[in-house]
Amino acid sequence: MLDNFWYRQNSLSQLCKLKNFDVYKVDCRDSLAVKPFLKRADVIIPLAALVGAPLCDANPIDAALLNLHARIEMFKNLSQEQLVIMPTTESSYGKNSGVCTEETEANPLSAYAEHALETETALLQHDKSVSLRLATVFGMSPRMRLDLLVNDFVWRALKDRAFVLFESQYRRTCVHVTDVARAFLHALDKNLRGIYNVGSVTLTKLSLCEAINKHSKFTWLEADFDKDPDQRDYIVSDEKIRNTGFQPLVDLDTGIQELLKGYRMLSNTRHGNV
Repeated sequence: MLDNFWYRQNSLSQLCKLKNFDVYKVDCRDSLAVKPFLKRADVIIPLAALVGAPLCDANPIDAALLNLHARIEMFKNLSQEQLVIMPTTESSYGKNSGVCTEETEANPLSAYAEHALETETALLQHDKSVSLRLATVFGMSPRMRLDLLVNDFVWRALKDRAFVLFESQYRRTCVHVTDVARAFLHALDKNLRGIYNVGSVTLTKLSLCEAINKHSKFTWLEADFDKDPDQRDYIVSDEKIRNTGFQPLVDLDTGIQELLKGYRMLSNTRHGNV
């Protein structure tokens, strides 16, 4: 495993006892430093990235270097025998009225989504490659993202007890972080190739509030005097990956209860990419 430990985390320290686990401090933007490690890998899962539109907008140079150029340069150094399973994003669908499948024309609304789409195009030139277009992820993790939709709404419902809701009918597809990890293992086990949407539940912002309210009472006000900077609005089908035998295991209610429990341990909002 390569990591530059940008967030100063040691969440994988418990794995050091395993003989098959190894870790090195390497910045993935340095292609010369990465290249020797690539030769030793049968499967590459490039997770290093600046994730989310706000973070990429705040760091446009680093976002382009890490999310786009570093990955494309890495692909050039792979042999045709090496498998790449890469997370991309359903943000590429942007704003679509119909049900989005892997064949739907992309409509990226941010530099983050544009980089993901361009990187995916380069990835698919490699014979053994899988792009997992991930829905908005939710759930507890060692390095939390409080800025993600479900995580954010649950946090504000619990801590603020009230908030203003813009574009309440905008739709989003979400997936639990555990099911994301399972999707990578599934892609490897089933020898998948190509693009697969990975989601679990489709909801509107309003239906998310109603789901949270069942477990933690709070108040929200639907407003139309302003708009959410995030204009994504789509429904995504994950039928393709389900037809290969993949089935998400964690539903929205279970995830909300998990978050409410986990948030008792968090006392600040340093967890996030915004």
